[in-house]
Amino acid sequence: MARFQPVEAFHPAEDTLQLLPFRFERAEGHYLVSNMVGDFVRLSSDELTRILDLRVRPGDGLYEKAYAAHLISGADQNAQRQLLAFRLRSRLAFLRETTPLHIFVVTLRCEHSCPYCQVSRQSTDRSRFDMSKETARRALDIAFESPARRIKIEFQGGEPLLNFALISTIVSAAKARAATADKKVDFVIASNLALLDDAILAFCKANDVLLSTSLDGPADLHNKNRPRPGGNSYELATKGIRRAQAVLGPERVGALMTTTEASLDRVEDIVDEYLRLNLDGIFLRPLSPYGFAVKTKAFRKYDATDWLTFYERGLKYILEINRCGRHFPEFYATLILKRMLTDRPLGYVDLRSPAGIGLGALVYNYDGKVFASDEGRMLAEMGDKTFELGHVTDSYRSLVLSDKLIELIGSSLTQCAPECADCVFETHCGADPVYHHATQADPIGIKPLSEFCARQKGVMRLLLRLLESSPQDAAILRRWGGM
Repeated sequence: MARFQPVEAFHPAEDTLQLLPFRFERAEGHYLVSNMVGDFVRLSSDELTRILDLRVRPGDGLYEKAYAAHLISGADQNAQRQLLAFRLRSRLAFLRETTPLHIFVVTLRCEHSCPYCQVSRQSTDRSRFDMSKETARRALDIAFESPARRIKIEFQGGEPLLNFALISTIVSAAKARAATADKKVDFVIASNLALLDDAILAFCKANDVLLSTSLDGPADLHNKNRPRPGGNSYELATKGIRRAQAVLGPERVGALMTTTEASLDRVEDIVDEYLRLNLDGIFLRPLSPYGFAVKTKAFRKYDATDWLTFYERGLKYILEINRCGRHFPEFYATLILKRMLTDRPLGYVDLRSPAGIGLGALVYNYDGKVFASDEGRMLAEMGDKTFELGHVTDSYRSLVLSDKLIELIGSSLTQCAPECADCVFETHCGADPVYHHATQADPIGIKPLSEFCARQKGVMRLLLRLLESSPQDAAILRRWGGM
């Protein structure tokens, strides 16, 4: 008598199988399918039909493929559903630590006159556009009321170094509060570095302050994009970067570029400039429809297709650099790869659902007004106060629980938004209600008309192709994503 039942006795009956939630889209000759936490699998039309009809059986290959991809499960089996629930909870863990970022707009004054600037800047002699000490103190009250155990205070402008005395005051006050509030606090100054001097550098070193600047590429391109009196914007920016690297350390200064029409055919030159300055990576960032970028119509001078062509060319050049042995990531790809390849929560607010407005960041304007995002503050400078939440005299609780913010966040849920809910990339994308309000007068937006949507999908499709087509590039991309 046999000691064990035959293998067939352990096969689940076909009618006990159930479909788990998944999304799909038709691709060239196949379907791209993603489960509820964003794992991708490619299926033929016949395979997808058989899975939808539950015409699979252990041992036929497709059953194992669908089961491993979390597309099907046994009706009486909870293990897969529990695993998906754990993974989803991990991906949404950012909701436990709300509002970790607090942006202080310490002045609107700026000595640059960038035609694409997202901020409605003011000239350097208008000191009435500086934040007061009392406004800063009240903003700190709100920041330390937020539940996040580690907060970041970022100083922006205008050019924040034009009001450096207030930055110094805020840093000292924040460090004193952190010591008694059981919080950690980090500091960043977003500056063009034109006013950087030894005293500011010494302060940054003593207080562990990071510097973030703008660098659009070689001298001719940077000076064209970011003019200032004297025409030496590039000289001052690169000099400031090198000084900051020497005093603070290479990892304590970063740079961001903005893609203008003049940048589109020069991506290799831009990347080479970042390499020459020994920066640790690059963010190939498109223009945004705010501030002077709207007034000068700079953001309309190219579309999502143009930018994606620029981006693909740049990413392939960066991968070539990495293949030669230098670790140099493209940071936008890195963010999306972390979403695609891991379940770790992401701090980048544009790739969140619900959106990061209010929940991810609050912005304290120079005049005391509080906004749900920096882009929302920029819209207010253009006369649109949709994302203005209140004033620094309000409490944190009243700001984040305001009817306005709750309604805006509710409309940002990609899980139930039209076009997003059924999109194969939904899990890795995010909602940008400020962008869609600015471009379509609706925080949800019509996604087929959204350049934000087109860019997101374009980048993710490109990354999937690279992950699947080149083992060497896939290894580099997985390293960027933390795998």
